[in-house]
Amino acid sequence: MVVLKSLHPPSEGVRLQQADTTAVLDGKRLGSGTLFVAEAHLSWFDGSGMGFCLEYPSISLHAISRDLSAFPEEHLYVMVTAELDDEAEAEQQDKASDDEESDSDSEDSGTITEIRFVPSDKAALEPMFSAMCDCQALHPDPDDADTDDDDYEGEEYDVEEAEQEQGRGQGDIPTFYTYEEGLSHLTSEGQATLDRLEGMLAQSVAQQYHMAGVRTDVPSVEFEDGMEVDSSTVTGQFDDADVDHCY
Repeated sequence: MVVLKSLHPPSEGVRLQQADTTAVLDGKRLGSGTLFVAEAHLSWFDGSGMGFCLEYPSISLHAISRDLSAFPEEHLYVMVTAELDDEAEAEQQDKASDDEESDSDSEDSGTITEIRFVPSDKAALEPMFSAMCDCQALHPDPDDADTDDDDYEGEEYDVEEAEQEQGRGQGDIPTFYTYEEGLSHLTSEGQATLDRLEGMLAQSVAQQYHMAGVRTDVPSVEFEDGMEVDSSTVTGQFDDADVDHCY
């Protein structure tokens, strides 16, 4: 049997009050009543003043359901990690006197209760859902906060300590040099390799130059108006050419 208690409707922090709302708990219709979405609790009361109250941390899921194949009416679906009946309440009182071990076992075997709030005015579903989102945000799950802290937990890198370990031969930190420092640290084999590379670079610069059909093997050239010209080869080459003058 579902537990309905004689409770007082909330008077503070009420975000939404929706009348003519039918409550269906695990498939059992409790009749039409009023849903109160308050900052402290989510509660529902029938016409006689009997009802139930839910703690937000116990609500694991809430959503608007429009699937008529699952339920014949559109409604606000709420999943609660607790049971709301006489047997469950008696069990809760027994567990209060148990030790920590039995409490941890009960958490592992957590039960689920499904509640459907069906308003007569289906346009109220969106405001009901939004109000629940706002109120549930006021009661964050402490387990989620601990998980976030664990995700970012790590050891800090101490540069000075690492350098000291390197000096004792216990670390391997790469050493960086400037160009001049790098040359001073070259071995004889490294210097020979550098000389060979510089020689190859010089040969590539001294390659033949081609421009305007004129070829020269001399790398030294002059630049006129941004163009590369070999003056020793080009000078006088076109002296015998006929020149047409246009008037």
